[in-house]
Parts: sequence; structure tokens; C-alpha cells
Amino acid sequence: MRVVVIGATGHIGGYLIPRLVGAGHDVITLSRHARPYYREHASWTQVIKVTVDRDADDAAGTFGRRVADLEADAVVDLICFEPDSARQLVEALRPNGTYLIHCGTIWVHGPSTVVPTTEDAPRRPFGQYGKAKAAIEDFLLKESRGGGLPVAVLHPGHIVGPGWVPVNPAGNIELSVFERLAAGQELALPNLGMETLHHVHADDVAQAFALTVDRPEAAAGESFHVTSERAITLRGYAEAIADLFGQPSRLSMLAWDRWRDTVTEAAAQLTWDHIAHSPSMSIDKARRVLGYNPNYTSLEAIRDSLVWLVANGRLNAPAPPPQSV
Repeated sequence: MRVVVIGATGHIGGYLIPRLVGAGHDVITLSRHARPYYREHASWTQVIKVTVDRDADDAAGTFGRRVADLEADAVVDLICFEPDSARQLVEALRPNGTYLIHCGTIWVHGPSTVVPTTEDAPRRPFGQYGKAKAAIEDFLLKESRGGGLPVAVLHPGHIVGPGWVPVNPAGNIELSVFERLAAGQELALPNLGMETLHHVHADDVAQAFALTVDRPEAAAGESFHVTSERAITLRGYAEAIADLFGQPSRLSMLAWDRWRDTVTEAAAQLTWDHIAHSPSMSIDKARRVLGYNPNYTSLEAIRDSLVWLVANGRLNAPAPPPQSV
């Protein structure tokens, strides 16, 4: 199969390209950079690389035609964030019936209600990102289910892995949170620390995309969650990280209005975004339809990120031990 991957040099692409090449697909990558940003691999010598500025081409109305002219059997779109961009691509691909696989986000659901959340749960997105991605999903699935372009939508959780800073136990990306836990220092968490996060390793996301490429008849017209098997609470996450570094967990709980004053405005906003969603997703549909089987728990995936951050001087902490969390 001839597969075009848009945004291939990012975190997901670093794992997806080797999987597609290894499965025998002819792969064309479209990215602003010719080399993978996060992960080198020998398979990159076996792909056709096209350098493109999607934003500029979208503005000029030429991006969709550029992709269609590559005459792919399947297109994996990892970097579509606006409904107009999705429409332009669909309109260009529709005449050839090219199979499109779109990277969405679990943020399309908005705040969790009944958990684990399934794909058919009502959409109540908030924030510009979640609303835009929900609008894209709605457009793409109506297109596919209405007999138009075949499209599948995959919704990853909080992506982690080497080269990536994980969403931390306070619900933001401040590395000092991990450093405090690694040093056995007290860490304040918002509320009671019972809100949830749902991480996923980039390689498991790549696994899901590769499976979806090979299953157009089953996947077209459907959306799928792509996360680890289970979410984790802020408190449980903090306790596990302290234990990983051989430290007792020293946690305090503060009401939101007090806690937000202990961090920067940017960190508080990011934390609020995560705890207001408190995602806990079901992956039963992806298991059943795609054969998806994540290789990492949330904590194992996070540990992989922390090992890389310590080894590369980004995190001031001892190297985690070799065993999993």
C-alpha cells in the first residue's frame, strides 16, 4: 500500500514510520523537516521525503491538491487542527476515494461523566482546541458515513515517550514537580488529588495508526480512543513517581483557589484544563475492531520519558531504576 504521512517527523511519526516500512508499505512523508525530530531509525532511508509548509499551502488553497497528486492508497494526517484544513484535504482526496486516517484527541469529549468514557459518549468539548477537533471529527465522520471519503479518526490521550515532557502529577508540564518527588520534598496537589490523567506511549499510538491503515473496511466511519489501558489519579501518580525514585510521598492537598496561587498562571491554566477534563477512556472498541493492545501502562510510558529526560540533562534527578514502575 502507498501511504502518505502528514506531519511524519513528530513524536508519533518517529514510531509510525518504522512500523509502516516494516509492514512493507511504500511510505511518503510530508513535513516541514526532512529528518525525524524525536527518533532516528534506519527506516527513514526507505521513505520518500517531501518538505512542505502546511499552513502556507492551506492559506494558498494548494495543500489538498499537493497531497492528492501523490496518489496514495491511504493518508495519515497527524497535524490537522482546523476544520477548514480538514475540508480542503477531503475535497481533494474525494475523487480518488483515498482512505484518510485523522489524528484527533480525547479532548473532543470535554469533561468526563460516566467512566471509562466510550467513543459514543456525547461530545461536550470546551476550549478552542477541543472544540476545533470535535468539529473536525464531526465533519469527517459525517463525510465517511454518508458514503463519501472513507475516514477513520483516532483519539490519543496524553502522549509520552523519549523526547517528551509528560503531563505531571499536578496536571501541567513543570519538570520541578518530578524533581520535588525525586528528592522526597513535599508536593502540593489541587483539591484532593483525585482527578485523572490518561497517558499513552507514542509507540502505542503508532501501533494504533498502523493497525488502522491495514483495516479500512472495519475502521472507516469510526472513531477510536488510543490510550493506555487505565487512567491514573493525580495522587496515585505522585505516589508512584516518588516510589520510583525510592522516596516516600509527601503530599499536601490545597483547594483550587489556594493551589493556583502556588504556581505560575500558565501552569495553573494547564492544570485546570487537565483536571476539568479528568479523562478516563475506554479502549475496548480499539481492541475489538483494530486489535489494539498497548504495550505500556501509563506509568511505564511516563517512566520512559523520565529516563530520557534524566539522561539528556533535562531533569535534575537520579536515573530511575531499570524495572518498570
